[in-house]
Amino acid sequence: MKKDIVIAGVGGQGILTVAAAIGLAAMEEGYSIKQSEVHGMSQRGGAVISHLRISDKEIYSDLIPEGTADLILGVEPMEAVRYLSFLKSDGWLITNSKPFINIPDYPEHEKLLSFINFLPHSIIVDAEDIAKKIKAPKSSNIVMVGAASPFLDIKKENLEKAIELLFKSKGENIVKSNIEALNAGLEAVSHKV
Repeated sequence: MKKDIVIAGVGGQGILTVAAAIGLAAMEEGYSIKQSEVHGMSQRGGAVISHLRISDKEIYSDLIPEGTADLILGVEPMEAVRYLSFLKSDGWLITNSKPFINIPDYPEHEKLLSFINFLPHSIIVDAEDIAKKIKAPKSSNIVMVGAASPFLDIKKENLEKAIELLFKSKGENIVKSNIEALNAGLEAVSHKV
């Protein structure tokens, strides 16, 4: 098993939390992982990208070469599109639909979503709306983990364990709401997979 995942968004969206949740779940299954991140403007709203490599064999580099990623997981749609050059031809782009407009020349939202929908393997999820519906508005990043989960080859139980480990210091209610967010994200894509 080998999965190369590019996680893209902006500062403040929990990109590193997404990478940690998936990485911890992969380690729970006995896989090797390598992870790296690049911060654009090291501030809320600046670009953030994480490379996450998961394998049942030794991994030699933490960086994913262009054209080889199995999955781009976007917590922000323009940032997901920005890294399309990393995606292999049969790879999937799964992204949140809601933009974080942090630049003056941000593309027209509807055109951006149309472009994503035109890709051969893409799923767009309104993670913010889903998170609000389950009364966990700060968990949209975990909704996206759930939406990506069918493509990860990682058991849902191990993703839940990882979330529990990541959030246990914040209390049982935060753990429960994030597990609910994971399941809501999975439910949102269940008919698309």
